[in-house]
Amino acid sequence: MRKVFVIAVAALLPASAALADWAGSFKTLDTDGNGRISRTEYEANVSKLKLDPAPTFTAMDADVNNGIDDDEWAAAEKMANAFPVSCKSSKESWCPKGY
Repeated sequence: MRKVFVIAVAALLPASAALADWAGSFKTLDTDGNGRISRTEYEANVSKLKLDPAPTFTAMDADVNNGIDDDEWAAAEKMANAFPVSCKSSKESWCPKGY
């Protein structure tokens, strides 16, 4: 189900939204520079992203290997970018104020 959602969200986003905003953040969170964000790195540095709501580590770790690679990061970015769009079109009360 998660993969279907990610694919559907990706189809709705313009190509320019792909990795422009989050690419530098990946490098910021990957403090040891190994190309993978560990749970420890994420939890210690997620506040630097200034995301509200910030995605949870578990939600991004699609392959459940206790690390987020660049593909998982890109999928999380697409979902986060789609969140405000979904809220604006929603009539439900689950959207935070300001969306």
